[in-house]
Amino acid sequence: QCLRSDLNLLEPHQVSAVDAIVDRHLSALAPGDADVLGVDEWRDGLRRGFAAHHAGLLPTFRQAVEELFVEGLVQVVFATETLALGINMPARSVVLERLVKYNGEAHVDLTPGEYTQLTGRAGRRGIDVEGHAVVVWTPEVAPDRVAGLAGARTFPLRSSFAPEYNMAMNLIDRLGVDGSRDLLRRSFAQFQTDRSVVGQARQLDRARMTLRKVDAELEHSAERKGLAPESFLEYVSLREDIRRHERAAKFVRRMEASDAVSEDLLSLKPGNVIGLNNGRHRGLALVLERAAMDVDPKPLVLSEDGWTGRVGVRDFVNPPEVLGHLRIPKSANRRSAQGRRELVKLIRSSGIARPRGRNKKKRELSEHDLRLTELRNRLRKHPVHKLNGIDDLHRLSERRHRLLRDIDSLERAVDERTAALETEFDAITGVLTELSYLETDDSGELVVTPTGAVLRRIYSESDLLVAECIRAGIWDRLSPPDLAAVVSSMVYESRRDSYSGGVDSMPGDRALRESLLATVDVWQATNDVQERHGVVQTREPDTGFCIAIGAWASGRSLREALLAASERGQLLSPGDFVRWNRQVIDLLEQIRGSVDPDTGLAVAAARAVKGVKRGVVASELD
Repeated sequence: QCLRSDLNLLEPHQVSAVDAIVDRHLSALAPGDADVLGVDEWRDGLRRGFAAHHAGLLPTFRQAVEELFVEGLVQVVFATETLALGINMPARSVVLERLVKYNGEAHVDLTPGEYTQLTGRAGRRGIDVEGHAVVVWTPEVAPDRVAGLAGARTFPLRSSFAPEYNMAMNLIDRLGVDGSRDLLRRSFAQFQTDRSVVGQARQLDRARMTLRKVDAELEHSAERKGLAPESFLEYVSLREDIRRHERAAKFVRRMEASDAVSEDLLSLKPGNVIGLNNGRHRGLALVLERAAMDVDPKPLVLSEDGWTGRVGVRDFVNPPEVLGHLRIPKSANRRSAQGRRELVKLIRSSGIARPRGRNKKKRELSEHDLRLTELRNRLRKHPVHKLNGIDDLHRLSERRHRLLRDIDSLERAVDERTAALETEFDAITGVLTELSYLETDDSGELVVTPTGAVLRRIYSESDLLVAECIRAGIWDRLSPPDLAAVVSSMVYESRRDSYSGGVDSMPGDRALRESLLATVDVWQATNDVQERHGVVQTREPDTGFCIAIGAWASGRSLREALLAASERGQLLSPGDFVRWNRQVIDLLEQIRGSVDPDTGLAVAAARAVKGVKRGVVASELD
């Protein structure tokens, strides 16, 4: 809006100073990238005294804005919180449009610490007597909430420390298992955890004391009514057993239904027509692409209202029924609006009737169903079942049951949290031992194996998966651009609202697709091991950036690389493009340094780094 207006905040003599600073910052950029980067529009704003500052900008652009702002040549900056992080850029006034921020997963409220960090930029030392922080009013903003944010003076520290595979390998190599556990026990994260257990331990003591009182009251009341307390508690136990088995039977029925839906989804083939009857999209749907994985299969479908997306178990109450089959024309391009319209027309003119419902398959009785029948018979025959006037006993027994449940929960919580980091560390070492990264020596101590030496040099969120792929040799014969593409799946994270398509539908050579499929297989096998040991599973490889970085590493232009990303549903700003490339370069360098320098993988990694580290990416790394 400011660019479209006549707003100008600078004097003529200041404009030349802006041009000089901008030219200096842009000197390393290739002239051919100017149009793609929007240099002219960006410069126009700077020459009129205003600019944007956010993580999606190229670092070169952000640095230029910061220098101009400090020099007083940019009067207004439209910024995200990046402007407040580690940069000495005070302003006369700070305006917050909303008290909400996006943390990468969801929109969450600002904390007092974040509010102070943002508004702390208001007031220039030595220039302003005071600074002003303005919060734009909306019906959702309560004045007392703003006052609470502004008035907070203490900001609690929260440790985010947690053991990881690479960390465990390096700790054990240097300190041994006992030394590693001792270090974890002395960490700030464990200190915070131990402090939080104190309140739960007090709750546990109070619950045990209350249980003793309830037991005494229950015994006294039962004896007054001529009942043996043991007989009444036996009756209560029968009722609780029935409730537990009812819940278990319900869970089994739900799992059986989910398995049936999953099995049918996995069997769907392109051209099958099914019915959607749950959620926003109802009616007929054409299967475009088979489910890629056996676990939680999600075939790609096109509904008759024009929606394209993947459907899974949660989208069906009953297993999907194949209502018919249509031949998908080779000329129909589902990625284009015209192609989707042609396919929708094909569905609507097929004459296939919508489903009217599907009878559920008759299921066999589970062991819980059989056990329920037995327990209900025993309950009806119990002498307490036909007694009247024992409502007070039932109320006491219900209270007793709740107390027992609370005590059990508190005991487990205290046990788990008292040694939370050690427990997590032991689970991780269990995974590493099963995968032969650690082994027991003659003295009974865990030591790092030669295979584990590779994992010690990989510092990544997907460190274990990267090491497993290197060991499996599935990346050994890839070309440098394809290696960069596969490695990008280890670091890249697509936006939640974007869809990059399955591996099978990915353009490019066969070697890349086969390597990505093999990588997914290794990921699934690794997750099976992690699940057995109760460790948080490694995230799934994300192919959203593969084609873009493959094109860039092959020598294609920035415009072509960004276009390749958009065709896979990834709308990247130039700044995001550079940021993801830098992360891929970092991981490629780690891979190169973790294997023998004479291997094909090391050579390909070095060449991939050279192919990626050019143009706008290289200028931001220098």
